[in-house]
Amino acid sequence: MNSNFKQVALILDALPQTQCTRCGYADCAAYAQAIAEGQAGINQCAPGGQQGVVRLAAITGLPEMPLNPEFGSEGPRFMFFVDEDWCIGCTLCLDACPVDAIVGSNKRMHTVLEAYCTGCARCLPVCPVDCIGQENASGSATGWDAWSQEQAETARQRYALKSYRRLSGEALRQKVPQTSDTEGHAAPAVQAHKSTVIATALARARAQYQSGTPR
Repeated sequence: MNSNFKQVALILDALPQTQCTRCGYADCAAYAQAIAEGQAGINQCAPGGQQGVVRLAAITGLPEMPLNPEFGSEGPRFMFFVDEDWCIGCTLCLDACPVDAIVGSNKRMHTVLEAYCTGCARCLPVCPVDCIGQENASGSATGWDAWSQEQAETARQRYALKSYRRLSGEALRQKVPQTSDTEGHAAPAVQAHKSTVIATALARARAQYQSGTPR
């Protein structure tokens, strides 16, 4: 068990920590665990590219192999940004970003902190108004040539901090006693209000888009 733990740690250290889930696992740590247990191949990390496969092969003793196209292809690292004219401040991308690289508040314009963006693209599918764009941040460099070990370590630390805060918040909510029907229905009521706010903002954004006038 101790030997397995060490191997998982070594494998995790060799991953770029983008937390993109393209490998088919919830995060880089889950993918590392799956590799160590023989449940996943060493060629499922597109952000790490072929150089990443070489690293994992050296650690695991498994033969080098091409990246599995089922999990994406190697390419340049992209940086994401929020179009200020169309952001409705729904906060959905804030929740989706695994490394807290997006800042903002409810009904306020959001901003991507470029120094911390891992290019995971997890913010794209949750944006209801498609106001998030992308740009090439590494030119012709791909895989580990487009990403440094220092950046990977920073991303790993930020992901750990966000995960800790999220788990702490969930644990705190579970401890709050529900002593009345009013309290028991508070969460659904808040969620309904948030949905109404988002729906209203969406309708306004669509109307402005169709008229060609930015928000």
